[in-house]
Amino acid sequence: MQGLHLTADLHGCLPGGRAHAAMTDRAALRELCLAAVQRSGLAPVGELFHRFEPAGPGEPAGVTGVVLLAESHLAVHTWPELGAVTLDVYVCNFGADNSARARALLAALEQAFAPAQAERHEIARGARRPIAPA
Repeated sequence: MQGLHLTADLHGCLPGGRAHAAMTDRAALRELCLAAVQRSGLAPVGELFHRFEPAGPGEPAGVTGVVLLAESHLAVHTWPELGAVTLDVYVCNFGADNSARARALLAALEQAFAPAQAERHEIARGARRPIAPA
């Protein structure tokens, strides 16, 4: 079950351009995510994107999207009122090392949102060698 889990907290994602539309529009976020998954070489097997209701008239509303991958998942959460986005990419490396593909996917999405600041984390998941059953 060895895998790689990447996260990024993006701040200062300013209004304007394709990325801003993806922060508030379900279809735009879906298009952005699926294109990035395809370019990275990972295999989508399912998806769900949801736009939240605005807090009040004229207020922005964020979007959450998940793409299930044959290799595991991509999750994106947007907060347009804060100019913030969180990214979560997890890949299993069971049949092949998908680490480079996961990094390419995260980098593509980060580039699209063009944050002023990004905090990234990388976690090696799972056992490096088989563990005997208890």
